Amino acid sequence: MDFKLPKIKRSLHWTTVVSEKALLALIGIATCIAAAQYLFAMYEARDVLLSDLFMLFIYVEIIGMVGAFYSTNRIPVTLPIIIAITALCRLIIMQSKDMDALVLVGEAGAILILSGSAYIMSLKDRVSLEKKKEFKEDKDAS
Repeated sequence: MDFKLPKIKRSLHWTTVVSEKALLALIGIATCIAAAQYLFAMYEARDVLLSDLFMLFIYVEIIGMVGAFYSTNRIPVTLPIIIAITALCRLIIMQSKDMDALVLVGEAGAILILSGSAYIMSLKDRVSLEKKKEFKEDKDAS
């Protein structure tokens, strides 16, 4: 069975694809520029802190997310969740001395919730891939 999109949707679909790829390319380029500026600032300061390493790790994760999109044409939902977890860890490290204990517990709770959601989403992706594989095997068998 061949699925056909209405003519207007087919004619507009390319705009979505092109704009999505262009914006993600800009995000990748901007992330590389930001990482280079951050590395230069660390070099000038002649100081590398743990929070700096977390920031560089966030840049790497964003570049990885853009790369994952270009290789699979989809962004796994777990990657932005992992970026959020890393950002919260960086925030805790940067503010740990001046932070109220309840705020620290709240941020740790947010990390726990995000970790649980990343795990659940990875299970969903695994089930989805298994269903896709079963559908392909059923289609090939018939």
